[in-house]
Amino acid sequence: MSEIPADLAGLRASIDNLDQALVCLLAERFRITQEVGVLKATRGLPPADPEREKAQIARLRALADAAGLDPEFAEKFLTFIVTEVVRHHEQIARDHHG
Repeated sequence: MSEIPADLAGLRASIDNLDQALVCLLAERFRITQEVGVLKATRGLPPADPEREKAQIARLRALADAAGLDPEFAEKFLTFIVTEVVRHHEQIARDHHG
């Protein structure tokens, strides 16, 4: 096998570090949203909050645009996360009331 050029190896190491950070950040985000789900369930609030979700998407699109990231990609990414969070909140509500 041929040797990987040092500059490529360095870039790959940076990507690996960023991937690790992303996973850790997502894990922390989901820990916090689990707490939100419990609070919503105990207070009888709905699992989803479409107005907040809409505002968060607009906010994230603006942040992405300012950072030079495709806002469409950022919206798809957040929508994926929010869908999963709502699914968790629905499960928490069922478990709490079930």
